[in-house]
Amino acid sequence: MTNDIQYKAWRVEEQDGDFKGAEQTLSTKDLPEGEVLIKVSHSSLNYKDALSASGNKGVTRTFPHTPGIDAAGEVVESATGTPAVGSPVIVTGYDLGMGTAGGFGEYIRVPSAWCVPMPSGWSASTAMIYGTAGLTAGLCVQKLLTMGARPEQGKVAVSGASGAVGSVAVELLAKLGFDVVAISGKADHEASLKELGASEVVGRDALAEDKKPMLKPVFGNAVDTVGGAPLAELLKQILPGGSVSCCGLVAGPQLQTTVLPFILRGVNLLGVDSVEIPLAEKEAVWKKFAGDWKCPKAEASAKRIGRADLDGALKAFLKGESAGKIVLDHAI
Repeated sequence: MTNDIQYKAWRVEEQDGDFKGAEQTLSTKDLPEGEVLIKVSHSSLNYKDALSASGNKGVTRTFPHTPGIDAAGEVVESATGTPAVGSPVIVTGYDLGMGTAGGFGEYIRVPSAWCVPMPSGWSASTAMIYGTAGLTAGLCVQKLLTMGARPEQGKVAVSGASGAVGSVAVELLAKLGFDVVAISGKADHEASLKELGASEVVGRDALAEDKKPMLKPVFGNAVDTVGGAPLAELLKQILPGGSVSCCGLVAGPQLQTTVLPFILRGVNLLGVDSVEIPLAEKEAVWKKFAGDWKCPKAEASAKRIGRADLDGALKAFLKGESAGKIVLDHAI
């Protein structure tokens, strides 16, 4: 086993109550215990990474810390033999980048049970274009399909459509034949959302708070990435028997609504977790994205950055100024 490899990582430290990230040289001997050592070539930026980098103790309790809830690379050491040394793997979710040093470093050490084999024909760079955000979008769509969602039921809404989860959901749903209405607060992204396949792009006012407990039903189904009051308003506008996959809370964790959409229209609210689900469920979605669910437009539009660009990119997330997918390439 290799005891000491020097590597670069973007690490966050607490300084007089302020949290600052910078590139540092670290050693693999200081990584946590684990069965698999992975040389990370790419990671993916997520809102949770931005929270960790800002010192949010609900995400990361102990600092110094290396964020990065996504990682893709090659196995360097494997205590169990599975995955094998030299195997390309994907690691997302669990404790990676939260309490465990994450993909913003060139090496991570994790349990073997966190590692998904890289789908055939995929590269680490492509895998991280999707990352946790793409995985979450895929799981949201899969839940809708499992509940019987069909294009003929009517329009499908995607809230937070300009974001990393929403943009993949828009393209995937359009690819599957759905009439997609993209809901976004970024008016300058209308053209790009239509390019992804949205037939209509509307502003946040489509989900403005309304005191009425029920509204005219507009959407057959929906993917909600923002939570809070917009989700409550979305539930009021779902056609009878429709479903809403819920996966985010950027608009807040509270949900103030009534039971009326559920008992008068039979609406289904579907919670989507992409962190602690069984490895097999993650692997199934990755394989779909590497196959029939491939989203070429999202792949082509992804932005690649180096470690030196992380600070600005993560702060943009917190300001609500980020859009689409951002991939960290450790070779840049």
